[in-house]
Amino acid sequence: MVEPKSRTVGDSERSWCRAVRGGTGIAVLTLRTSTAPDIPRLQTSLHTLQTSHPILRSRLHPHANATAFSFLTSPTPFLKIASHTLPANVTDPLNQILELELNRNTWHDSSGAGLIQRDVGDDVFFVSVYALPNKSCWVVALRLHVSACDRTTAVLLLRELLVLMEEGGGAGAKSNNKEEASLAIEDLMPRGKGKKPVWTRGLDMLGYSLNSLRLTNLKFVDTKTARFSQVVRLQLNQNDTKELLAGCKWSGIKLCGALIAAGLMAAHCSKRSSRKYGVVTLTDCRSSLESPLFDNFGFYHSAILNSHEMRGGETLWELAKRTYEAFANSKKRNKHFSDMAELNFLMCKAIENPGLTPSSSLRTSVMSVFEDTVVDNGGKKQREVGVEDYMGCASVHGVGPSVAIFDTIRDGSLDCVCVYPAPLHSREQMQELVGKMKGILVEGAKTYKE
Repeated sequence: MVEPKSRTVGDSERSWCRAVRGGTGIAVLTLRTSTAPDIPRLQTSLHTLQTSHPILRSRLHPHANATAFSFLTSPTPFLKIASHTLPANVTDPLNQILELELNRNTWHDSSGAGLIQRDVGDDVFFVSVYALPNKSCWVVALRLHVSACDRTTAVLLLRELLVLMEEGGGAGAKSNNKEEASLAIEDLMPRGKGKKPVWTRGLDMLGYSLNSLRLTNLKFVDTKTARFSQVVRLQLNQNDTKELLAGCKWSGIKLCGALIAAGLMAAHCSKRSSRKYGVVTLTDCRSSLESPLFDNFGFYHSAILNSHEMRGGETLWELAKRTYEAFANSKKRNKHFSDMAELNFLMCKAIENPGLTPSSSLRTSVMSVFEDTVVDNGGKKQREVGVEDYMGCASVHGVGPSVAIFDTIRDGSLDCVCVYPAPLHSREQMQELVGKMKGILVEGAKTYKE
């Protein structure tokens, strides 16, 4: 009998293990189809993916002290598809199933006491198929633990799965012939970029802690009730998207700068005095690691936290350039590597001591974005295999921002899934915020040369 391969999780992965317990870091992809999925072909495709990417056939095993974990990688694929029938009163299956899966926390008790398979740990990858027969609608839901699946992994997973489904399930995914998960990001960091003198690290930790006390949050609606993740979608048509991207190019920034600016303007619009807001920008580190990675599955993102002062009266492009340059300068100073340990430590401290955050909200910033936008021009091929629409994001109802933005340009149109913790923030509140952001982006896109 071949024994599972084992690798202790890295510091970032361990932080996510702790965050997921409380509800942040459950990654979900939902795909809506108008024809019943071919379950045998889907099962074969998923097993091919597990064979090609060891992290997908791994389980999270808690150590005896319950603060450390290991990935136990099975020598063979084992995933099984769960099937469910939706009630007839479901009105928006794609959105409602996404929210259902974001709040289905298989990992809420990773101490060992609550594990079904105590000796082998918890799976990191689950797949369910939901049927709404009276409306000829099916939703395929992929749910993963973020320690094993950052946004790049989710994008690659979706692309490879659709190729496999088109080709019959047994071809299309690249076989890497590995028996165990790739190394953690800390083990692949460029030499010297993550190191600091102890006193410098201590001062930086103090700086982050003190700065967080001065940051402004969105208004909290309900701080007492147990939280769950909900989503609001922000979509622009092709013409508005084209103009917005032209504005970004004209300004010498990436789209994330415009999204941050629109979010801050929407959040601050009713304020009369100066306020500071925290924004987290997530960046994919694969290409800048000691041994560059390109299509490895796992978690290889890092975060940069910047604070921005809002006085009122800012314009989209002035603010977008200012916020993007703050992020770019931080990245040039390698803060996505050098401050990784501090941000992981502070996240875990907030989890342990919610009272250190305003109203015990566990909010660490007003919003989070990704440095790079996902570009997906595969709509035609997706429709050929029956996929009419899809959404993807990760939960934030534990520790995290007030709104996390997952942006994609799909066949030329901007499509953002905005995730927020409810009822800390209400759906009406977030719909209003996202509506204001859309208006700011559309109007700003028309005036970028002025």
